[in-house]
Amino acid sequence: MRSMESRKTEITGNRPTSAKAADLALIRRVQHGDRSAFDLLVIKYQHRILKLVMRYVRDPSEALDVVQEAFIKAYRAAPSFRGDSAFYTWLYRITTNTAKNYLITAGRRPVCYGLDLQDPKQNEVFAKLKDTDTPEGLTLSEEIRQTVNSAIQDLPEDLQTAILLREIEGMSYEDIAQVMECPMGTVRSRIFRAREAIDKRINPLL
Repeated sequence: MRSMESRKTEITGNRPTSAKAADLALIRRVQHGDRSAFDLLVIKYQHRILKLVMRYVRDPSEALDVVQEAFIKAYRAAPSFRGDSAFYTWLYRITTNTAKNYLITAGRRPVCYGLDLQDPKQNEVFAKLKDTDTPEGLTLSEEIRQTVNSAIQDLPEDLQTAILLREIEGMSYEDIAQVMECPMGTVRSRIFRAREAIDKRINPLL
């Protein structure tokens, strides 16, 4: 009698069952010379990558140039991708480095981050941003949003990166550790310190 696992494999045809596995299958095809597989990855992630770049570069045409450069770098680096991290985690690191290098070359600072918090229940301060049932609530919400933006911009780069990856990108602690190339405990500490600093700025408004 065949095992449940073997029957499951037969039914699925060994197709990847997760986004990470699907991306890995595509990047393996790229490594074997299939350019069209990389085109599929570009189509899948181009909007997220553009949104990421525009946190650094305000001008849309310039941002598109940075996105194109990031994907070119990723394509050229594809042979070195081992699959230790998710493809998007790897691509995120390439993109942020490309955007930062662009700003350094242009002699500019990154633009203000627009908050689009994915997990507001994790922190009472972030939850307050949703309290917009009244005019007063709308005003307070906007003031809180601006204060949070300002607080994030004033954070040291390591704390800023950690909190943005967690609250805006929605990355796991493991993926953040891979992007930042540090232990997971360090990631947790940075996120805690970032939230603490934001709380300190926001508490007078509450």
